[in-house]
Amino acid sequence: MNPAIIKKQTTGPGPFIIRTSDGLEYRVPHGEFVGFTRDYVYVQDEQGGVDILDPLHVVAIRPVNKRRPRS
Repeated sequence: MNPAIIKKQTTGPGPFIIRTSDGLEYRVPHGEFVGFTRDYVYVQDEQGGVDILDPLHVVAIRPVNKRRPRS
């Protein structure tokens, strides 16, 4: 995915899920937890760990549904 598209989709309040081509999902609590360089996307989790992603392997970005399912 184009890094500019990733940046646009992760700007603002979250949370978001970033899915990569290997099927892994990365939870992004807020747009401030994502950083960019020319070649990589950095995703920090709430515990301070950082995952380094190749933007070419990002296949989906979606907001996390905050609604609770009906009982």
